[in-house]
Amino acid sequence: MDELDEGELLRRVARGDRRAFDELYRRTSPWLTVRLRRRCADEDVVAEVLQDTYLAVWRSAGSQAHASTGGSALGWLWTIAAHRLVDAFRQRARRERMPAVRTFEPVAPAAEEEALAGGMDADLERALLALPAELRQVLRAMVLDGLTARETSLLLGMPEGTVKTRARRARIALREALS
Repeated sequence: MDELDEGELLRRVARGDRRAFDELYRRTSPWLTVRLRRRCADEDVVAEVLQDTYLAVWRSAGSQAHASTGGSALGWLWTIAAHRLVDAFRQRARRERMPAVRTFEPVAPAAEEEALAGGMDADLERALLALPAELRQVLRAMVLDGLTARETSLLLGMPEGTVKTRARRARIALREALS
């Protein structure tokens, strides 16, 4: 199983291969746990989301378009996890009638930020790094993680209007910095 990439493992999971599922979990769960912890400080929520994510992978790998087209298995996995995390925030907010999970800025840049920075020109990288942290945080959720404004507001524990305002301010600042 070590020689197979995640896409092939996912294709085998789609055919009901339990060993492939175990290998996919072994390879991807540490990475996914770190990404979830960057967005949620509650270890119980992270553990629940991780379990829900892999249950969804087992159940729906057969219908997943990337299983047959060779798309990004990790991207598909993260999409499931991000949506499960937002769902967990929604459930908790309904129970407690207030934002329930604190978020925090990571001490070191996230791997996806470093990868994105490596693939862009120096001007864009400087413009992004010059943005205030609260604007970068909204951009990360909406652009890198592909979340909607509503999902981002739940993830970051702020009103949806604030998310939209910060996203707009970030776009304006980037446009001005790059012109």
